[in-house]
Amino acid sequence: MTQSTAPARKANRDRPRKRRRITAQPRMSSRAVSPAIDRRPRYEATSGYETREQREVPAVAFADLPLPRPLVTALAQRGMHTAFPIQAVTLPDALAGRDVLGRGRTGSGKTLAFGLPLLARTAGNRAKPHRPLALVLVPTRELAQQVHDALNPYGRVLGLRLTTVVGGTSMSRQIEALRRGAEVLVATPGRLTDLIERGICQLDDVAICVLDEADRMADMGFLPAVSALLDQVAPGGQRLLFSATLDGDVDTLVRRYLVDPVSHSVDPPVAAVSTMTHHLLHVRAEDKQPVTAEIAARNGRTLLFTRTKHGADRLTKQLAQVGVQAAALHGGKSQAVRTRTLRRFREGGLGALVATDVAARGIHVERIDLVVNIDPPADAKDYLHRSGRTARAGESGVVVTLVLPEQRREMRRIMTKAGINPEVVHAKPGDAELVRVTGAQTPSHIPIVVTEPERSRSQHKRWNRPTGRNIPHRTTRAKPTTARTRQRRAA
Repeated sequence: MTQSTAPARKANRDRPRKRRRITAQPRMSSRAVSPAIDRRPRYEATSGYETREQREVPAVAFADLPLPRPLVTALAQRGMHTAFPIQAVTLPDALAGRDVLGRGRTGSGKTLAFGLPLLARTAGNRAKPHRPLALVLVPTRELAQQVHDALNPYGRVLGLRLTTVVGGTSMSRQIEALRRGAEVLVATPGRLTDLIERGICQLDDVAICVLDEADRMADMGFLPAVSALLDQVAPGGQRLLFSATLDGDVDTLVRRYLVDPVSHSVDPPVAAVSTMTHHLLHVRAEDKQPVTAEIAARNGRTLLFTRTKHGADRLTKQLAQVGVQAAALHGGKSQAVRTRTLRRFREGGLGALVATDVAARGIHVERIDLVVNIDPPADAKDYLHRSGRTARAGESGVVVTLVLPEQRREMRRIMTKAGINPEVVHAKPGDAELVRVTGAQTPSHIPIVVTEPERSRSQHKRWNRPTGRNIPHRTTRAKPTTARTRQRRAA
């Protein structure tokens, strides 16, 4: 009996133990809430909500809204006197404390639409260590940083501290910022969940919660994490949800967490934007790479989309070989590299950026006049997400999709579902039609050496700067030094 069970027990001991994930349980705060932030009684899931859709929105000056004077002054100093349409219709309700749904495409001014009431209603309060008063949840690291950068100047004039909690960056700095106290927290669901499970952050005092790009968070599978976080926010607070679409999983969030919300929709869908044109470039397989190189060599900011991160890296190397300066942006890059790459693209030091769909919602750069789908998108929603990177805030833009013969039927289906009637062009390298549609130019064909910041962390190598050699990471743990070894080395 003993002999038969011993091997089995030994085998069980040798198996790697699974790490048990500890889920933080929502807690109710006993701390008195400051009267400056009104808390309203929460009810069960709402069965419907009021919708206000306005095609023509009258101009509204920030000075005419119930905003703090320092906030209006700071806006005026940056040349902003009149609210964008999405801001004009949502700010009165948000400032009054109502739950708000805002539907608008990227670039319509949504950040200030939720940021200004969040800052105005939090002003005058002070957060305790590890207990923020306002929370903004976003799907990507890039979007979190851009929301922080957009709101931080206005937060400072009101004496509010903002901090960002995202993956891929130093956790110790984020912990220290929470320890010092931050009134406004901009976070991605994954890193915030991690900090809560470690007992470093608590959401009991959050009175205003914003979900930005809610549809993208649902598409990326963040809905369970978002729901778990909202369950930990004390009841009675205000909820602001902004999204390009308000259906499916987003509607589930609305009905579960928002109370008597008002929905505002002022921006047309991407397909209806009059300043955006759509083109399908039918190319042969052997012409696709040279056509791509000529498009990427054009003047102006060009954003190219691939389906996979490996495809993005491969395309970046191919462009470098023909003399086109480009960089890749995807989840396989470290956060420091992604930040530097996006800064170079935004500041004009980089003409072509190759990105994946994961980065589509995190890229908010002005004056991108051409979006190129190197790989066709998976569906109509992905197409609209990619297209939304151009023609922002009234500017014009062009969207081009390279289509191989075997992809034509699928692209016709996607265009029909998206409500788009694109121009179809048969393109070859050097064609006048290619130049007319995209502004393509012949690349220099002088190879460009890819610098270290463009290297992907998926290469699993460490860069030794003094010697310039690639040294693979050590994969085995070094053996402990014995007394005999130490004696031999001393001799």
